[in-house]
Amino acid sequence: MENMTKQLKIWRVIAIIAVCALLTVSVFYAFGVGYKNTSPAIDGVKELSLWNDGSGARDKLIDYVTSVTKENGKDYIPVEDRIAVFDMDGTLACETFYTYYDTMMFIEYCLYDHPERVSDELKEVAASIKPGYVADETLARNFAKAFAGLTVEEFYNYAVSFGQKETASFNNMRYIDNFYLPMVELVKYLYENGFEIWVISGTERTTTRAIVANSPIKDYVEPEHVIGTDFEVKQKGHEDEPSNMDFKYDNGDELVLTGGFIQKNLNGNKSIYVEREIGKRPVLAFGNSGSDTSMMNYAIDERNPYKAQAYMIVADDNVREWGTQDWEAKSSDYIAKGFIPISMKTDFAKIYSDGITKAEQQYVPAVVHEEETDKAA
Repeated sequence: MENMTKQLKIWRVIAIIAVCALLTVSVFYAFGVGYKNTSPAIDGVKELSLWNDGSGARDKLIDYVTSVTKENGKDYIPVEDRIAVFDMDGTLACETFYTYYDTMMFIEYCLYDHPERVSDELKEVAASIKPGYVADETLARNFAKAFAGLTVEEFYNYAVSFGQKETASFNNMRYIDNFYLPMVELVKYLYENGFEIWVISGTERTTTRAIVANSPIKDYVEPEHVIGTDFEVKQKGHEDEPSNMDFKYDNGDELVLTGGFIQKNLNGNKSIYVEREIGKRPVLAFGNSGSDTSMMNYAIDERNPYKAQAYMIVADDNVREWGTQDWEAKSSDYIAKGFIPISMKTDFAKIYSDGITKAEQQYVPAVVHEEETDKAA
């Protein structure tokens, strides 16, 4: 009898522990705390439903993910080393609608929203931007000057509000609606297979964070996993001090953009930033232009301890998009460099949400109205 009593007590303890464990797991699942699926997707083709059947690039991606997530397989990559890096403009989101999100944001800020805050010189720069312009460091320096004096929070909020404006290059498209839906699917697919997603953009870092946080990939990219061009930020009241070591942050202090420029995140800077901020080689890299090749090559470098791949988007769709790139020439060039090309025309079954179509013209010249000029004066 005594033994039975002891056994009953033991079983009660075991039952209580089991119930507690089940409740804990339920809470974690309910709130999504720390949960990430690390096993291969059951059906990669189904997960990437917005890619055309027969897409070679899609099939290569599925084969790759299957091979590197198969435990005990020869290509297996531990979860902590599954790093996937994506360029943003032209890779994840629309690039060929006239111009980049951040450039249009600069134009709107200088000519329409806050012309009173910027110099006549900056207004002239904004009005002169036309298709075919060069998004180089010189222009990025002007971007930094335009937003001088804004707190980081104000700058972030402006980038978010700008995204609600409609682009004239498409019908029914706000700027924030410019993400390629097949690439959104891909980001989700990789995330659910245990990949850590990083966005490595030539767009300024705070702007990129604002875009990503309000986009369809917001649930898969942490703010600290965004690397971009850097503008100078200092503590308000200390903008002119040469060293940040000369002052300390205190409760209620503000961080502001000084108008200074630090570094454009293109070409060699992309691989350098990846090394300094991630600290390991990515195993997957996605880009769309020559300015991404350093990041791509860094990933597929023969010294990478893991199997790695790099993919290049080719903007060859001139029906659903404004793409003008020649598929034959671009794909041949990318294959020769060791990259796998993705055709927007033939690989993407769908590009944007229903109702978004090309406008009759790609470019509508910026116009400074007289009232804006008077306001600036």
